[in-house]
Amino acid sequence: MSGLPLLGTFHEFSVASGDVRGGVDFYERLGFTQATTTDAYSHPYGVLTDGRLFIGLHERPVPSPVLTFVRSGVAQCVPAFVDAGVELTVCHTGEDVFNEIGFTDPSGQAVAVLEARTYSPVERGANEPSLCGDFAEVSLPVADFSAAQAFWESLGFVAADEEEQPYPHMSLTSDQLDVAFHHPRLCPRPMLVFSSADMPARIARLRQLGVPFAPPPRGVAAAALIEAPDDTTLLLLATAD
Repeated sequence: MSGLPLLGTFHEFSVASGDVRGGVDFYERLGFTQATTTDAYSHPYGVLTDGRLFIGLHERPVPSPVLTFVRSGVAQCVPAFVDAGVELTVCHTGEDVFNEIGFTDPSGQAVAVLEARTYSPVERGANEPSLCGDFAEVSLPVADFSAAQAFWESLGFVAADEEEQPYPHMSLTSDQLDVAFHHPRLCPRPMLVFSSADMPARIARLRQLGVPFAPPPRGVAAAALIEAPDDTTLLLLATAD
């Protein structure tokens, strides 16, 4: 596909954090690298990455989590979002402000589009995964797959058929970010999904480092669940060689 015509480039998985320093320490323990942030925000802000996924920790009261993208000239793109049927909940644009728009999908997932990056590039490639394994996708709790599919496809995503393994879900791909839908009864929150053929060894290593684990979703085989201090849920899946 030719990219995301509206959203632009995936920027970060943004979460509200009451303790950015503690969150940075937690993700570094998982093997993430800290990125250098810019002065775009006045509130305390930290960014961690495994080379593919960027997690932004924001010490301010905001919806959480937010799928955040970057597109230059976002203010001029507002009519295109409206024409696509997107109802903006945030439209903070102007010559003397940091331009940002926001909206929610049919299931209430918050999405933001910024005018520019808020952190510097890091010298870490996508082939250097964290201790959690390879980042696969963001899985969103969705009650109505059809409505969510139509919405995300209008933003440039391509849906695959529903699958039952490793848990009932529908995946959607793009050039920038893959998302999935899972039923809220499986997990009521979005999940950052990681996979690896050597996941049991990775989980053992994380336990040695004192990383706390939560019970995995019922019915999800070969999985482990980590709940970060900012309430972010990380699902670790073992895959075949």
